[in-house]
Amino acid sequence: MPVKIGIPRALLYYYFYPLWKGFFEALGVEVVLSSKTTKAILDKGIKQSVDEACLPVKLFFGHVLDLKDRVDYVFIPRLVSVERKAYICPKFMGLPDMIRHNIVGLPTIIDVTVNMSRKEKNLYKSFVEAGRFFTCNPLAIRRAYHKGLEELERFNRLNQLGFLPNEAMDYMEKGPTVQNHSPRGDGGITIALIGHGYNIYDTYISMNVIEKLREMDVRVVTPDNLTGSIIEEMSDELPKRMFWTLGKRMIGSAFHFMRSDSIDGIIHVASFGCGPDSFTGEIIERRLRRRGTLPFLNLVIDEHSGEAGIITRLEAFVDMIRWRRAAQ
Repeated sequence: MPVKIGIPRALLYYYFYPLWKGFFEALGVEVVLSSKTTKAILDKGIKQSVDEACLPVKLFFGHVLDLKDRVDYVFIPRLVSVERKAYICPKFMGLPDMIRHNIVGLPTIIDVTVNMSRKEKNLYKSFVEAGRFFTCNPLAIRRAYHKGLEELERFNRLNQLGFLPNEAMDYMEKGPTVQNHSPRGDGGITIALIGHGYNIYDTYISMNVIEKLREMDVRVVTPDNLTGSIIEEMSDELPKRMFWTLGKRMIGSAFHFMRSDSIDGIIHVASFGCGPDSFTGEIIERRLRRRGTLPFLNLVIDEHSGEAGIITRLEAFVDMIRWRRAAQ
């Protein structure tokens, strides 16, 4: 039987899963994903994690618990930086240690450090370290690394075509499915949903906000539908360079969407207890107020969020946009 490696369906899974999956499968390793988020997975994560952790980190604990008795290894990279001169949240850096010291009976954790803040080629060194758990053949590791990069590039292209990450992954696995980038109908509206992928694409903790908007005849676009160059260019409008990679994605995409004639409103989704989210949301809202062009809704989610309240706010927001358009 092939060796099995578990990847939690949480946090940066929504950005880099095709890279990880392509790499490990090219080495002959079976990739096992944790189950989709449920109340039981979240409750177990809350019980095992530290109280100070934000909701996405608590959820990550639950996904690790879902995997721990089904795999030989768990992949939890220590993500410091994924681009030059910018960094990931400090909680991500300490995630392998938090998991190791709060969950007993774990399989081997592969916690290679990814730090591209100074040299992008450090990414390859991280994959060499991970690959050595399964083979001593440097050529096999290099080929697997390039296979992973090819899968990630294909994934990003699909996102830029209008697919959302979950849809792009399904497309890569199963072929053509229902696509997000269908043309907007005469009565339809388009809303930009701004937030971290692990908040807006997890259907449980987001209370399936994307599907609820679509049921209201709303087309949803997100930062993942934009190229990195657009986000970088727009975030440069800040007086000082944003050194948080994920925060920069939100601000750069929001600045782009608020200038687009095809966007009718912006929704910002943040998790309670996230420090960077608190000020990126404020920056976006202040810029929108100065421009005075688009309606804005800020949603804060945590483990106690109620679905009824979210639906009510979404319906009111969409109705307001429609009344606004009818009055113009």
